[in-house]
Amino acid sequence: MSIKEVGYISHQELIDAEQDISAERYAKGPVAVIECVQEIPCNPCEDACKFGAIYVGSPITNLPKIQEDNCTGCGACLARCPGLAIFLVDKTYSETEATVAFPYEYVPTPEVGEEWEAVDRQGAVKCKGKIVKVMNPKAFDRTPIVTVAIPKEFADEVRSVKRK
Repeated sequence: MSIKEVGYISHQELIDAEQDISAERYAKGPVAVIECVQEIPCNPCEDACKFGAIYVGSPITNLPKIQEDNCTGCGACLARCPGLAIFLVDKTYSETEATVAFPYEYVPTPEVGEEWEAVDRQGAVKCKGKIVKVMNPKAFDRTPIVTVAIPKEFADEVRSVKRK
């Protein structure tokens, strides 16, 4: 099943599009995870990364690729993606928890310390999560970036929180 058929990206599509992050890179701390599988003319993520960690190149319809060694996990690319297709995953957050940061364009915006239901790409609840960070500087153009701490085993699945 593809995103065009069901409306969400499968893990296999990410692997096929070479969007999967290596275990070695995850072990180094936060890393941008790009879940873009549609070949459309778009490259703001490439311009957003001052470390050269995202490459689109030419033609502009190429899928963005993460250069794992260049990614510092700063998250500057998250709010710049018009498709909301970039996440920041930190599997080193603690012994038992990982964090996932994502753009959140709904109201109410989660607040630090709150507990929310964490959802996967389909919107299905996977686990409970605690909001550990919310950023919304002017540079993000009113797209808050929310970071949720979740049990580590859900780090590859959780991509948002359920709207309240």
